[in-house]
Amino acid sequence: MQTAGFSLTRGLNARHIRFMALGSAIGTGLFYGSATAIQKAGPAVLLAYIVAGAAVFMVMRALGEMAVRHPVSGSFGQYASRYLGPLAGFITGWTYVFEMAIVAIADVTAFSIYMGFWFHDVPRWIWVLAIIFFLAALNLLSVKVFGELEFWFSLIKVAAIIAMIAGGVIIIVFGFHMEASQSAPGLGNLVSNGGFLPNGWGGLLAAFAVVMFAFGGIETIGVTAGEAANPAKSIPQAINTVPVRVLLFYVLTIGVLMSLVPWNLITGETSPFVQIFSSLGIPAAGHILNAVVITAALSAVNSDIFGAGRILFGLSQQGHAPAAFGKISRTGVPWMTVVMMTGVLLVGVVLNAVMPEEVFLIIASIATFATVWVWVMILASHIAMKREMARDSLAPSAFPIPLWPLGSALTVVFMAGIVVLLGVFPDTRVALWVGGAWLVLLVMAFRLWVRGDGRRRAVLSDESTPAAVAPDATDRLTESSPEAASQRQ
Repeated sequence: MQTAGFSLTRGLNARHIRFMALGSAIGTGLFYGSATAIQKAGPAVLLAYIVAGAAVFMVMRALGEMAVRHPVSGSFGQYASRYLGPLAGFITGWTYVFEMAIVAIADVTAFSIYMGFWFHDVPRWIWVLAIIFFLAALNLLSVKVFGELEFWFSLIKVAAIIAMIAGGVIIIVFGFHMEASQSAPGLGNLVSNGGFLPNGWGGLLAAFAVVMFAFGGIETIGVTAGEAANPAKSIPQAINTVPVRVLLFYVLTIGVLMSLVPWNLITGETSPFVQIFSSLGIPAAGHILNAVVITAALSAVNSDIFGAGRILFGLSQQGHAPAAFGKISRTGVPWMTVVMMTGVLLVGVVLNAVMPEEVFLIIASIATFATVWVWVMILASHIAMKREMARDSLAPSAFPIPLWPLGSALTVVFMAGIVVLLGVFPDTRVALWVGGAWLVLLVMAFRLWVRGDGRRRAVLSDESTPAAVAPDATDRLTESSPEAASQRQ
């Protein structure tokens, strides 16, 4: 991880990574994007979150197995280069940077919408501009500062979600009826307004574009491996919490929301969390939740800048990005990548000034394409790694993926289906055009500008530990030691 005599510092401990894992599941996609998903699918959106969450868990387990074996900051970009070839690594790394840039624009857009709850007459672009420079300054500090900031941001979000679920359940169970509420809270709201599938299966399928966007960025957990003090322990712990996070923060949370207020009353003009608790007449609830969702947006943009920066750092090491992106500040931060992300986010200022109403759905669908592409490349890299392990009789992984190989194959098919769905519905079709053009540009860029080491597969050390190898494979430890595996690679 060294460049020009400097290296990234391992300043993220288990507490940081665990809460970054929690925070990555609670962002703009939940607090704001869920409104669009609910409008498309109604209560059936719960099924979309469950199915998508299961697929995301398989992606994260595949990434986790590779991250424990090769804990590098370039993460899946370097894994793709190592197991699929340099072109695949180039496309995967830059597509993730593209994904983070698009997601960050969506996040700052959501932030400006939240601020409009309090300041109706202030143009959105002013809030976008302010938050960009604030978070850019924070990301130029040490990674430990970033970890601490994410810890507190995530703690606030998690506490607020749990409190909101508890409050909502109390209202539903005891049948409280607030004077300002337009209908009585209760589970009946999940089926009494057009049924559980009010817009049919087509509506459910249409919701997947926004639902998948909600999970975008969760792969940043793998990026932290290069700066984790003990990746073999912290990465598995963080990834294994994904199913609980999906059920708690998405399924249960949105189920409670739609039980409090009928799904068809959710407008999307602000966060559905703020709208619903304001409509129930609970004193100051709307203002408190608005402060929470603002915190969530800040956290999301912060993570976007971090993730894109570390992948760019890895790309520069491979010869897939200008060497300037490999320069490290005195505090151990790849500062040039932060500067670039700041420049990209300024596009969000322009978009919010020119087309404030349409910008979120367009950005979300484009981000979904980029997210799904990165996930497919993670799965493909993992499949190639497993095949190499079997062919060369390498030691088993310390953190193997479950349901191999059927689970991985089904997940790839599901991801391909999501890409097809983006093209089926007119309001998300632009994602295929933009995504396709992006991939073509990357192939051309690789052919024209990448030379030397950039044309070679990445060389990654194998940090699997013998102690973590499954007991039934102990007879192969001698011939399949980490050192021997590394030499074979």
